[in-house]
Amino acid sequence: MLHLEVHPNMRKHFLFATLSLAAFAGAAFAQEYPSRHVRMIVPYSPGGSNDLIGRLIAGRLAQSMRQQFVVENRPGAGGTIGAAMAAKAEPDGYTLLVASAGAITTAPSMYSKLPFDPLKDLAPITNIVLQPNVLVVHPSVPVKTLKEFIALAKANPGKLSYGSSGVGATQHLASELFSMMTGCDIVHVPYKGGGPAMVGIRSGEIDFMFSVLPTAVPLIKSGQLRAVAMTTARRVKAFPDLPTVHESGLPGFEISGFIGLFAPAKVPQFIQSKLNAEVMKAMTPDVQERLVDLGLEVDVGPPEKFKAFLRDDIARYAKIVKAAKIPVQ
Repeated sequence: MLHLEVHPNMRKHFLFATLSLAAFAGAAFAQEYPSRHVRMIVPYSPGGSNDLIGRLIAGRLAQSMRQQFVVENRPGAGGTIGAAMAAKAEPDGYTLLVASAGAITTAPSMYSKLPFDPLKDLAPITNIVLQPNVLVVHPSVPVKTLKEFIALAKANPGKLSYGSSGVGATQHLASELFSMMTGCDIVHVPYKGGGPAMVGIRSGEIDFMFSVLPTAVPLIKSGQLRAVAMTTARRVKAFPDLPTVHESGLPGFEISGFIGLFAPAKVPQFIQSKLNAEVMKAMTPDVQERLVDLGLEVDVGPPEKFKAFLRDDIARYAKIVKAAKIPVQ
């Protein structure tokens, strides 16, 4: 039997060559990605803020990466149906998710059998924006201030109804926190997204809503809805004269959401890094100005920062769900 002895130096050269080839191949793949259209799942109906941000980012990425980024709306179960689809998709970078708190950070507290783990089954690419909520009422509701609204709700227990983009969405939990802090008896009407919920309040089907600000801004400005108070810790640039719930008589009340970009957890790191860089590049001054006008705060950054934010947000909503004794589904 022929026996070949490989010199240690030859082993080192072979290993170096192998690693170099792998690095070269990775760089080549990174340059090629994406080589076909990318599906971007938005787990809510068209017309809401997730859909708005999803389409904005899809358009920007399509321009810079020279491939189609196709938004696919998959509403239902507070956003968890679409989020689960993304989490279970092939981890090749061709299925992404644009999602908010309802599908990612409130869901673990709201569902006893969630079909995915937001922190384990999804790779957080970057947060895109932070979005405040605003208490709005249908014009037929005879209030202009938070104090008047609380008095009306207490005088009519079980008669005022509110909408949300689904069970466990920030609009839902904001309303539950409000009910818990004021003792008001209000009725929840969940919809399959922020868009349908806004249709409900515009038509008078529901009386009020802690709406995400972007979808409410045009309706407030046109007089189709009346803004009562912001849910943020401080006033927002889009409505500097509108007081917060905190300063209107409910100290400590604060609810705001986020919209971020995710991929299946096992997507190659070079794809995650490339997507992160492209989203940050997409936040040009004109895009940022447009988002600020909608009441949003641009919040792109490294994945590690976003993941830490998600952990904290999950813990925060878990406390609200427990304190408000919201039934787990």
